[in-house]
Amino acid sequence: MMTLLRKASPAQLAGAAILLLLLIFAFVLPLIWPQDPVRQQLMLALQWPEWQSPFGYDHLGRSLFARLTSAIRLSLGLALVSVLSAMIPGILLGVLAAWRGGIVDRGIGLLSDTFLALPGLLLVLLLTALVPDSALMLYVGISLLLWVEYFRLSRAIARPILNSPAVQASRLLGFGPWTIFRRHLWPEMAPMVLTVGAFGAASAIMAIAALGFVSVGVRPPTPELGLMMTEMLPYYDEAPYALLQPVAVVFLLVLSLLLLAGKEKA
Repeated sequence: MMTLLRKASPAQLAGAAILLLLLIFAFVLPLIWPQDPVRQQLMLALQWPEWQSPFGYDHLGRSLFARLTSAIRLSLGLALVSVLSAMIPGILLGVLAAWRGGIVDRGIGLLSDTFLALPGLLLVLLLTALVPDSALMLYVGISLLLWVEYFRLSRAIARPILNSPAVQASRLLGFGPWTIFRRHLWPEMAPMVLTVGAFGAASAIMAIAALGFVSVGVRPPTPELGLMMTEMLPYYDEAPYALLQPVAVVFLLVLSLLLLAGKEKA
């Protein structure tokens, strides 16, 4: 841990601090101060912040504190699962294509080009149209959108390494594919893959918020950052703070991940 902290740049430390604060806000505070994010109290509609709800209330009298914490958990959870689900098969397919070459490489490359030919958000919109009101379809769509990046990156890194004398020596000594991957490929891939993963998580959060803003994906009363923006937009004059809160959360989430994805110190 101390080694990682010494290698991290100031920007990465700032990103980690912002993300840690958001995680504490979303996961720890609700345990200390539990509230129902869908409970309506119409008498409190658009009321300003108070002790029981330090972030105020929305147009249906629901606690914005409870809804923000729940929305952050949803966005971060979907982004993390989507990135992992894209990263693992993307890396495995990239290494397989570089290892086997020939028809295997061309076949997997053609498959990746097919996904690249489809506009990303259009693919997600098609899936969510097939199964509306489903967070699962958002997850599947974003994963299908992201895996190509990991495939292309891992294939490009693996090709020269697999032809290197070190790998040839490992093969002659009888080491299997897993040992070669763990000792030779992964140490070279890990920094770039994790950087792309942070960018991918940021892109996933923005995509989820954008789709929620146009009422695609999860539906009310599920707390979601983009959907919260859409709900509060008509009440901007009366309660501008209520609209700015989900906007600020999306900004901080994306900023923290982009800072974490920054380059390490030389």
